[in-house]
Amino acid sequence: MKRFYLQRNDDESGISGVGKVAEGVIFTNGRCSMSWLTQISSTGFYDSIEQLIHIHGHGGKTKVVMIDG
Repeated sequence: MKRFYLQRNDDESGISGVGKVAEGVIFTNGRCSMSWLTQISSTGFYDSIEQLIHIHGHGGKTKVVMIDG
């Protein structure tokens, strides 16, 4: 497993804020889970890190920062 967090530099929606906004894990099978660190939080599951980036990456304004490896 590998841990990561989302670093958001520009908050288009005005909801999640900027900085470290979520943290997650990529499982050995490639699927991943992510939990928002915002005041109103949720946890989601994704088939791949690429899918997560496609949904939450905001066209490159949000970066996945790997903690492990």
